[in-house]
Amino acid sequence: MIKRYWKKGAKQKTIVLILVFILLLTAFILRDDFQPALLFLRKYIFIILLSFVVLFFGLRSFRKSASTGKRIGILLSLTLFFGALYVAGWHFKLYDYMKTYNVYNNLNRIEIVELPLTQNERIQPLRNIFSMANESVGETKDVSLPHLVRIDSVNKWTMAIQPTEKYAWQGMRDNTEEVFSVSSTTPFPRFSSENRIPVTFSIGESLRFSRNTYNAVVQRFNIFQLFDMEPSDTFYMKNDAGKWVQVVSLIKWKGFFFPYPTFGGVMVVDSGEHEYFERLLMGVGTYISPEEMKNHPYLTKQNTLAEKVSRLQAESLKFIGGFSDPLPWNMETAVKIPDLPKDQNQQPYVTDFNFSDTQTGAYSGLYHWFGLEPVGDERTSLTYSVFIPADGTDKLYYYDHASKKQGYAGVSAMPLKVVESRKEYDWSANSPVEFRPYIKNIAGRKRMFFLGTVSAISKTNAQQFDGSATPDLALVDSEYRDVVWIDAKHPSKWDVSVYEQLAEAWKESETTNNYFKNNPSMVYNLDQQIAKIDSLKMNTVQQDKNIEIEKLQKKIDSLKGN
Repeated sequence: MIKRYWKKGAKQKTIVLILVFILLLTAFILRDDFQPALLFLRKYIFIILLSFVVLFFGLRSFRKSASTGKRIGILLSLTLFFGALYVAGWHFKLYDYMKTYNVYNNLNRIEIVELPLTQNERIQPLRNIFSMANESVGETKDVSLPHLVRIDSVNKWTMAIQPTEKYAWQGMRDNTEEVFSVSSTTPFPRFSSENRIPVTFSIGESLRFSRNTYNAVVQRFNIFQLFDMEPSDTFYMKNDAGKWVQVVSLIKWKGFFFPYPTFGGVMVVDSGEHEYFERLLMGVGTYISPEEMKNHPYLTKQNTLAEKVSRLQAESLKFIGGFSDPLPWNMETAVKIPDLPKDQNQQPYVTDFNFSDTQTGAYSGLYHWFGLEPVGDERTSLTYSVFIPADGTDKLYYYDHASKKQGYAGVSAMPLKVVESRKEYDWSANSPVEFRPYIKNIAGRKRMFFLGTVSAISKTNAQQFDGSATPDLALVDSEYRDVVWIDAKHPSKWDVSVYEQLAEAWKESETTNNYFKNNPSMVYNLDQQIAKIDSLKMNTVQQDKNIEIEKLQKKIDSLKGN
């Protein structure tokens, strides 16, 4: 039909060319809308091609066959093939099984023989921060999901104060004008003026159309990136010039047979206004590949890795015993990431680790931490501790607790231990959440604890956590299973509290620990140091008083002499 219309004359040809140009321009402008379809083709390219080949030859045989019985047989064979493909691939999740196996085969795995220490412990869990931030904004504002990042060498929770998604008009008209930047190590997170940073982003997560972060980033992709890249988590941080930027983590899909996701670098969106036609036609952002990130100090030892990628990498350790080990009839070393139903922030827990004394060459800074456990629901032992660099560095560090027969309890065992230790709580309205690792040198050896926070949870809205400025905190010894309640206001005394409660048990159990042989008085060194400091302070105060008395006495003697 189009061919006949084309041949009618010059006017018709002009009309066809104009329509084709309009269609191409529309497809170009709306590429962010159909990019998910391109990603779908990329993710399932092998299955799609296999299905087309089988369908093509099956239908060709069907058309060539003259026998009714043979035709029925071909149709039944095609039905059985596609039915088996669906049941095996999607119902039994064998496609995900192969994808995860590809992730495992391409991981740069490094087993460590010594746990790193934790540092700069964050007091509040993510959902508490999110709830308190929402308490500090008005009806027409939303708060983006908090992320733990490094700001000026300090770990902080950052999130955008953006136009609410409830009112569409504001998402089309308003900008993001402020960013929360709250210290993660204080028990008193404040969302007042000094922690509300005035900065304008005309590109935002809650904004509409070309002003939306997802759309703006996808529009920036080149033709090849449209097929194998997708935007993920959005972080707010300072660049090397001290200016606030949005850093959008990118996921890159690799492989032909069962493609798998990897870290694909970041897209950095600068603050300020952006031209309409720039957003509409070219998108917004500066692409920085994983190889180039080392040239930008603010992106190193930082938190820029998409949790979707790190979760799959950690989960892939279930293949450490071989390809068939996670199958139902094996599972000797298969592991899972435990998810706690009442904890809205599931693993990974972004934690600051100090690797300086582990001789691994790993940097000290932010990591995605996972505590992997056996696949059975009734098994809650800690099998592996996994440390994935949060800046996307192509390495995965893991510590094998199971092979060392340490018998540590895992994350999923922690809530009941905390509940049992404080029976007077109303646990129907409160819940211990987000048990992140706490690893310290205490009494002659490295000891692993889990630091949990008690949060009040709304009975009408399970997503709403009530965060207190001074939350109840508990440290659970993963080896001895004892719960130590600690004071959120005095982190420097946590180790002393742990020692005072558990030293007797450690001394009785650890007969080969030289610390107790060398310190029979059971006085913890840190406690001694604190006492010495207090004594020095008292002596200094007394000396200052004596000097002041001497000065006054001299004045009195001088007056008497006159």
